[in-house]
Amino acid sequence: MAIAEGTQAIERRTIAKVSWRLLPLVALAYCIAYIDRSNISFAALTMNKDLGFSAYIYGWGAGIFFFGYFLFEIPSNLVLEKVGARIWIARIMISWGIISGLTAFVTGTTSFLVIRFLLGAAEAGFFPGMILYFTYWFPSEYRGRVISTLFIAQPVANAVASIVSAAILEMDGVLGIKGWQWIFIIEALPAVLLGFVILRVMTDRPGRADWLTAEEKTWLQTRIDGENRQVESAGRLTLMRALADPRVVALSAIYLMSVTANYGIVFFMPQIIKGIGLTNMMTGLVSSVPYIIGTIGLIAWGWSSDRNKERRWHLIVASTVGALGLAFAAWSGASYWALLGMSAATVGIYGSRAAFWPMPSMFLTGTAAAGAIALINATGNLGGYFGPFIVGWIKDSTNSFEAGLYFLAACSLACAVITLFAARAAGDPAAMARANAAAAAE
Repeated sequence: MAIAEGTQAIERRTIAKVSWRLLPLVALAYCIAYIDRSNISFAALTMNKDLGFSAYIYGWGAGIFFFGYFLFEIPSNLVLEKVGARIWIARIMISWGIISGLTAFVTGTTSFLVIRFLLGAAEAGFFPGMILYFTYWFPSEYRGRVISTLFIAQPVANAVASIVSAAILEMDGVLGIKGWQWIFIIEALPAVLLGFVILRVMTDRPGRADWLTAEEKTWLQTRIDGENRQVESAGRLTLMRALADPRVVALSAIYLMSVTANYGIVFFMPQIIKGIGLTNMMTGLVSSVPYIIGTIGLIAWGWSSDRNKERRWHLIVASTVGALGLAFAAWSGASYWALLGMSAATVGIYGSRAAFWPMPSMFLTGTAAAGAIALINATGNLGGYFGPFIVGWIKDSTNSFEAGLYFLAACSLACAVITLFAARAAGDPAAMARANAAAAAE
């Protein structure tokens, strides 16, 4: 008993140290990344008119970011697995910060599309790299909460960006620069600066952590290695086999539907809310509300998923809540009731992430995990193109966001349906073991 109590004390102390050392830095980096990819939604309030963009062209440009992201995602994550997170994440942040700042100087459709594509290529590998990085540092039972902490950056970033971008937009004309241009210039600086901070303070693996004692490093590495051996004991997948694994395909489809619903909201929410009749500044303040509420759902789902050691049904329920919220927002029209619906939608959509992202590491390790996580994220993030593109096309065709919101609700519901029927072996431990054994026998 004394040995067990000693081990538990080491575990608590080690996880606390790792959490305080890594999570604030990673969450801040992801927050900045999310601001730089979504601040276009507020710049659009005046940029679209200045540059003559229709909702269709804007949606195309907002979404083409994810094609660059898709093409370079897997190579980027494989490089990270080889050279280490510290150097590669720093490179990603510095390059995307520079390109994000250059968005201020677009002059028309062509330059807009090119710079958004390059921004996606520069950021590729950042998020899946963080998910992979967590598998080096946190045992599986902690990953739901840890991933929740990372995803808190999304609603926080959207809330902060809504308020800050609206304030920056008021700088219109300062030094002869338009307000939407100031948004890109000012909000690009933190990414570059934090990239140099990461280069200095991030630690690649537990064995290199001089801020852990030898006892703590040994416990953590032993625990992580033991979990990896347990996963591999049912059959270790090669990179190519992992990419074609039905569980990976199912998870990719689920994430595609979820991300489509998410970015359809992110890139058009300010325009939807401004349609109520608000000023730019009030639009920013009101747009932050759904994201603040979504943070509560994210934390609650991550805690519940870890506590119950269950992923699949948490994902199904969260996605259904997201679908109902979006459908209610569509039914409510241009009113404050729509704000309530979008708040419920963010609770469900963000809550689903905490249950979803621990699933790949339940049956993947090493290079196979790096490649498969990148594939899932890359495929899913194509939804960042389809969501804005389709909602923009529907808006131009119907002169209303109502049908677009119903489309996003259907995507979130499809996420729940796919999880129910096709993802059992990715989220159920017993089914996962059987699937691993079958793959090993082939």
